[in-house]
Amino acid sequence: MSSSFGVYLIGFVIVTIGLAIGAYLLHVPSMWIGVGVICLVGLGILSAVKKTQGRARTVAPPQG
Repeated sequence: MSSSFGVYLIGFVIVTIGLAIGAYLLHVPSMWIGVGVICLVGLGILSAVKKTQGRARTVAPPQG
């Protein structure tokens, strides 16, 4: 796991936990909180992979 991927994912998990706690305090049914958490974690993983792969694919221009 590259460091930028890990930092991005940890930040996304913290935001997800904060949103879940907020939903709990607003008395949202726990089933829907679980569905939201699963969706947000999936989106976080997809976003983290997309952001970190863009840097890995960078190719230096040919010198000549």
